[in-house]
Amino acid sequence: MAGKSELELPPLSTKAMAPPSGRVARWLFAGGRIDEAAHQAEGHEWYQVLWLTGVDYFSTLGYQPGIALLAAGVLSPVATVILVAVTLFGALPVYAQVARRSYAGQGSIAMLENLLPGWSGKILVLILLGFASTDFVITMTLSAADAAQHAIENPLLHPLLGDTRLLLTMSSLAVLALVFIIGFSEAIGLAALIAIPYILLNIVVLARAAMEVLRHPELLNGWQIDLAAHGDWTMLMIAAGLIFPKLALGMSGFETGVSVMPQVAGGKGAAPGEAPLGRIRATQKLLASAALIMSALLVASSFLTTVLIPEHDYAIGGPASGRALAYLAHKLLGTFFGTIYDISTIAILWFAGASAMAGMLNLIPRYLPRYGMAPRWVAYARPLVVVLFLADVVVTWAFDASVEAQGGAYATGVLVLMLSAAIAVSLALWHESSVAASPRAIGTKLLSASFWLISLVFAYTLVDNVIERTDGVIIASVFIVVILVLSAASRYLRSTELRVEHMTFVDAESKELWPLVRGKKVHLVPLKTAAADDRERKRREIQKHYNVRGPFAFVHVHLLDNRSDFLSPLHLKIRRHDDDFILDIYGANAVANSLAYLSEQIDPKSLFLGLTRQNLMTQSLKYLLWGEGEVGISVYTILIRYWDWTPEDDVRPRIFLMSE
Repeated sequence: MAGKSELELPPLSTKAMAPPSGRVARWLFAGGRIDEAAHQAEGHEWYQVLWLTGVDYFSTLGYQPGIALLAAGVLSPVATVILVAVTLFGALPVYAQVARRSYAGQGSIAMLENLLPGWSGKILVLILLGFASTDFVITMTLSAADAAQHAIENPLLHPLLGDTRLLLTMSSLAVLALVFIIGFSEAIGLAALIAIPYILLNIVVLARAAMEVLRHPELLNGWQIDLAAHGDWTMLMIAAGLIFPKLALGMSGFETGVSVMPQVAGGKGAAPGEAPLGRIRATQKLLASAALIMSALLVASSFLTTVLIPEHDYAIGGPASGRALAYLAHKLLGTFFGTIYDISTIAILWFAGASAMAGMLNLIPRYLPRYGMAPRWVAYARPLVVVLFLADVVVTWAFDASVEAQGGAYATGVLVLMLSAAIAVSLALWHESSVAASPRAIGTKLLSASFWLISLVFAYTLVDNVIERTDGVIIASVFIVVILVLSAASRYLRSTELRVEHMTFVDAESKELWPLVRGKKVHLVPLKTAAADDRERKRREIQKHYNVRGPFAFVHVHLLDNRSDFLSPLHLKIRRHDDDFILDIYGANAVANSLAYLSEQIDPKSLFLGLTRQNLMTQSLKYLLWGEGEVGISVYTILIRYWDWTPEDDVRPRIFLMSE
């Protein structure tokens, strides 16, 4: 038997839009497809991509110590240690497992999609994409707003900028979008130029703060006395554990770390369908390095800011409110160094949205176009960047570039994604334990149980944040509703595409018979069943009403059980019966689209389509949801639309609509 590549039919054009016309349209699509660019790219070393994900993660130093002081006061270092423990022993192991199982950049969402096939899985994915959009979009808008706020509050910049937070925020978002329109590699290089100096400046500030504590031991003694007033270490840990959820923003960045995996080198050499072990190991190094660097900086910053900054200074409205490390930089190292630190902080907060933008550019094209729930241009980099920028503008305008107003939505998006990742890993490990041999199965079950405990920690953190900031759920719900509505509209508008990736022959006999049926040699007759009696009945009916000559090709479409996917590969089986041919199509997710695709491949003399005369609304829903419905009219509509897209001089087949 011939190999599969030899049994594949030549592909048809399945484009869903006319070629771009106009200078602007050509420029937008000149950026190329995101999936093709990721596939063709050699990838970057993990320590280069680290800074792209790190600009989001490390930028929280701009506000996290201040948040910890407000939430925990003297307990800030203890609560931060709990945060670091959850990061290193909770979030990091979870996303190390996600990297092993979702190495194409789809993140933990893909794992849950695989566990829940069909429409239930699709709806869950759309909901999680709503939370992911909340996380990523708010990351861009909140970080840009915080950068603008830092610029306005700097004593040297304030006379020049005044109170122009909204304008500054939108301008920085526009520049961020422009960076990604120029190119992905440029964004990675710029991320390193911004993040590395920022980390070094923070180390200088923390080192100078540590020297100050050593010079004034009474400050440390005062903190210890205040800490002792809260009880013994058991009481301190309980109190800090209750406060810890308010510090959860310090765990951001992990989902973007796995979403940009296609940009990490190490994927070459892996056979199709095999896990790229080099890329997986490199991404795990990336995640671990980011977590360790951030954990050390968070613990040091929380301790030093708690000891050195008086309560009246870090209170809301105080000079250290929301900018604790910047306050120490100005106080301990002078206005000149403090301004340099502010500029670096402004830069990383502005570019923190880069990791979110990269995450969206890698995430959206891997789901929505495949579901038919987004236009095909979403797979192109430049148009998607423009759309995301417009979304950022709307969100920024709606919240008046307020950092506080967006904090709840940001935390909700981050924590939902972390919780879903932990649950996905727990379920995946439990499933693997059921098929593994003992004693490995026991170890895998114990590992699954440990991740269920991590899931409970994330669930507690999420519930506490939702109770504290209900606006986060409301904002996330808006994103979810928008995605669901737009996805449904797109699926409806794209329903008359061919929706077939390619078609292969089932066996060599089918391949040998193929030249006998294509090229105006047969009359194509779709049937609901493959029964011989139905073929005879249909032949007599056609010959009774129409004067046709030549063989018939009777075709029956076998639908998949799961028809929620938008595209599918088809498998064609051809058998000869006297002068006629019997065709069976396997692997279809829609009858009408598969028949239209086959008709274009065969190019028959004529096409006889049946009409059911049933309720058209019911038939339309059957077609949209399950690929069935009024097949005759649907095939006709699909072919007419396809012919409009692909004008040819060849004679098209005659189409006959017959009442059944």
